[in-house]
Amino acid sequence: MTVALVPVAAPVEPRRKSKIPGLNLLRTTHGLQRAMLLIGFVLVALFVLVGLFAPLLAPYGFAELFSGQLPMSGTHPLGTTVGGYDVLSRIIWGCRTAVEVILLAIVLSTAIGVPLGLISGYVGGPLDRVLVLIMDALYAFPSLLLAIVVSITISGGQAGVVGGILSAAISITVIFIPQYFRVVRNATIQVKVEPYVEAAKVVGASPLRIMFGHVLANVSQSIPVLTTLNASESILTLASLGFLGFGIEPTSAAEWGYDLNKAMSDVANGIWWTGVFPGLAIVLIVTGVTLIGESLNDVLNPLLRTRGGTTTADEQEIAAIVTVTPGAAAAAPAAPNAEGQAS
Repeated sequence: MTVALVPVAAPVEPRRKSKIPGLNLLRTTHGLQRAMLLIGFVLVALFVLVGLFAPLLAPYGFAELFSGQLPMSGTHPLGTTVGGYDVLSRIIWGCRTAVEVILLAIVLSTAIGVPLGLISGYVGGPLDRVLVLIMDALYAFPSLLLAIVVSITISGGQAGVVGGILSAAISITVIFIPQYFRVVRNATIQVKVEPYVEAAKVVGASPLRIMFGHVLANVSQSIPVLTTLNASESILTLASLGFLGFGIEPTSAAEWGYDLNKAMSDVANGIWWTGVFPGLAIVLIVTGVTLIGESLNDVLNPLLRTRGGTTTADEQEIAAIVTVTPGAAAAAPAAPNAEGQAS
């Protein structure tokens, strides 16, 4: 009688979680996903660092005036505007303004839109209908027009450093709240009928505990992707407000949209540096945030995890276990034939 030895699969050691923020997320990406995430992270990190260290990096103040419009030189690497502002300094200080408005708008819209969507989807009834009606009314307005109306209402014609940034952030927040509300509400309606929610009700958990302790964890997968997409939109909205003259005053803070507006008259005179560099800054930071959002969407969406033609790290770990199974099956004892001998 022949005895076959069946190989035993070696245990796969679980990957240790890194203490470096974002490194575990990077390990789950591959191919095009990883390239998009790295490029986007580098661009966004560069603008954030420039904004944080603007007083050290900017050669001049954002409101410091010079006589006349000067070309690019050693004293002014990117020249000056028609109003006498140093272009490089305005771009560097503008990074700080953009980061402040983006963070404030995202935090406010998330803190308001997510709980409202969670409560509306879970409670339902008249409260749900009223909230849906309000959010649909806000969503029906053109976003830029709504931002202009809110900005004028809040600032009251005073666009100082605090009032200007706060009014711009709140005006952008009003645009984003319906988006968070709709995404979270629709996901909550689907999740609240799951068995684990019913089990939590049976054991006597309070509605608040169920909503924020059980349901929220299962409906928040789309929030990071929506946050990155809204961040890029907030940059464009902020620039649009400044371009149309409803943003922050140039003596209160630097803002790229305002600089683009003042550079329009320079194009006809062959002066290109006052408009190209602020516009390039807007394009780069929007591109960086968008790339992060697209890569996060690929990682969090199971249907898109195979983009790039390769497998993820988790799939590779599973494949390493599965590859042992065919060899074990081949080495297993063969079924006896008609003569009683192993084939």
